[in-house]
Order: sequence, then C-alpha cells, then structure tokens
Amino acid sequence: MTDQRSVYILLTNTGTLFTRMIQTYTRAPYNHASISFDRGLTELYSFGRKNPYNPIDGGFVREDIRTGTFSRYPNTTCVIYELQVTEREVEKMRRVLNVFLRSREKYLYNLLGIVGVAFKEPVEFSNSYFCSQFVAEILQRSGIKIWNKLPALVTPDDFRQSERMQLVYQGRLNQYGHSAAAADWAQSTEPE
Repeated sequence: MTDQRSVYILLTNTGTLFTRMIQTYTRAPYNHASISFDRGLTELYSFGRKNPYNPIDGGFVREDIRTGTFSRYPNTTCVIYELQVTEREVEKMRRVLNVFLRSREKYLYNLLGIVGVAFKEPVEFSNSYFCSQFVAEILQRSGIKIWNKLPALVTPDDFRQSERMQLVYQGRLNQYGHSAAAADWAQSTEPE
C-alpha cells in the first residue's frame, strides 16, 4: 500500500475585466488559482467572488466548476495540475482548510496583496488572502515547500512553472468533466 496521494491545482482565466487587468501586467495565461482534493474538482477552494454577480465582495469560497462564477463565464480556460503528496500532508492540509471553513465569514480578499506582488513586496493582513496566496499558504502550512518565497508573493503562474506539478488537463473548464471521465475510462481499460 502506497502513502502517495494527490491534490489538484486549478488555474483559470475567466476573461473578466479584473482578470484582463491582471493579465496586462502579468502576461500570464491564467490569473486565478484554486485547490482541490479530488481529480473531479468536486471539492474546490480558493479566494474569490462570494457572489458571482458582485466582483467587489470577495473572500474565502468553495467553488464549483458547473455553477457560480464559472457558470457565468462559459469560455473560461484552465489548466489542471496534479501534485503528489503523502497521506500525512493531506491530513495537515485538511486541518488547515478546516480553520478557513470554520471561520469563513471573517476572511476578506487581499486586493492590496495583488499590488504587492507587482512590486515584489508582500502585503499581508490577518484573515486576508488572494487566490494563489491562499493555495500557497495551505501547502506551506502543511509542510510542502515548493518555492523560496512567501505565500504573499506566489502567483498562479508560479504553479504553472513548478516542476512538481504534473499536467492533467488544459482547455475549456466546462469541457473538463467530459475529458476526465474519458481519461478515467481509458486508464481503467488499459491492459495490466
């Protein structure tokens, strides 16, 4: 029995005004990061819009690739990476995540933190994160060190550039379920 497990990092580009503004500076293809504990992305967390129709009200969110904000932007492009971790690291990540879940209403979106990244100066506030800072924080607090930088300086593109990330899917987000099901079926029918 192996101790290996996986978590999944979803990077997206919805094409909203906010992501286009960020993209003007970053020149990166994806400007939002989320973390999932399953390949189907049914348990997906990040910092973003609490209400799909209100870009100003942001904070800790459980996302759904079929409803909510992503459903408002059917042309959302994405890339999904698998990160191999241990069972113990998953347990630690879940403990850290539970802190966020228990106090979800007190968390705010760290808009100034995004400005700080542009100037390579971390801007950190208690209970305030931006998407990639949150995902990096979950990993770091669980003992998973991927970069030599503070979570407040980690960008979605840093995940894309990491050698520890294994590409699972790239394309339209609303097509992912179909591709994942086909890949799982193909893998289950391969001769051993």
